[in-house]
Amino acid sequence: MPMITAKKKCCEDKPRCKKCPVTLERLRKAGYAERLSRREYDVAGKVPGKVRKAARVR
Repeated sequence: MPMITAKKKCCEDKPRCKKCPVTLERLRKAGYAERLSRREYDVAGKVPGKVRKAARVR
């Protein structure tokens, strides 16, 4: 599982970027990521496209 470090602040892009803290937190709540520390997440290898797209919606 790849480890991703979240950015310090959201960049206000549409859709949200893959390293956005909000996106990673939504993936965690959906069960596809595990929080290791304040900014580091362990993301599941294969996240379905629909789940990823829903997590990135602004």
